[in-house]
Amino acid sequence: MRQKFSKTATRTCCAAAFALIYQLPALAQSADSGAAAPAFSANATIASQYVSRGFRQTWGRPALQGGLDYVHPSGLFAGTWMSTVSDHFIENDSVEWDLYGGYSGSAGEIAYTGQIYYYLYPGAEVSSAKTKYNYGEAVASLTYRWFNVKYWLTYTPDYFGYNSATLGIGRGLHSRGSGYLDLNGTFDLGSGYSLLLHYGNERVRNFSAYSFQDGKVALSKAFDGGWTVTGAVTKGWGKNGVYDHYTTGALNSAGMAAVSNPLAATLVLSLTKTF
Repeated sequence: MRQKFSKTATRTCCAAAFALIYQLPALAQSADSGAAAPAFSANATIASQYVSRGFRQTWGRPALQGGLDYVHPSGLFAGTWMSTVSDHFIENDSVEWDLYGGYSGSAGEIAYTGQIYYYLYPGAEVSSAKTKYNYGEAVASLTYRWFNVKYWLTYTPDYFGYNSATLGIGRGLHSRGSGYLDLNGTFDLGSGYSLLLHYGNERVRNFSAYSFQDGKVALSKAFDGGWTVTGAVTKGWGKNGVYDHYTTGALNSAGMAAVSNPLAATLVLSLTKTF
């Protein structure tokens, strides 16, 4: 994800979009684990905020989210998912729209998935460089019992608009080939409770100072009727404090550019309904 920084910030740094509160849509998660699923499903979530890879994309405010998924018995699947975002985090934007598809299968106790994502931010643009935020990633995933590992690789010219023009580093450089290592442990605690432990590490190609790490601990409770309540604590870490003074130039209530650290530790509460 592309960002501008206040004059007090060091001009060397990165980010991205996507999730479960972390935000894989419900059926894509089912396909990833090899679990049986109906041909179509939908999900809707209200969350205290939208956090993806440690970044608070709604700037600490509530988020509305929803998705639609299709899984074919062959293992092929496709879907779409949307969330509100803040123009304090993505310049001139209020919506993230994800499109994805792929194939899932298994070999013994190992489930595998390959999929393609494309992230759209309608109307969003880094105005200083006339660069769109839209980008795409290819994902490879392996699951063994409670442990899952994914690798997300940027196949578009830029990762969330990161290039020399938007970051002011080098000449003619782009961030194709950036990668996100995504490690997850999911534990069934019984009585509808589950625990998720997550660690992520984003490497931004050609702009290593913008690389970051994030972690999350989430506790969920599933109820009859397709309802799930989740509480999660998230935290991200950038290099040399480059995200500590993040701004898109959007004004706060005092008429000044809103500045914050989107990677700060935060508590996220959500209620999800699966149909």
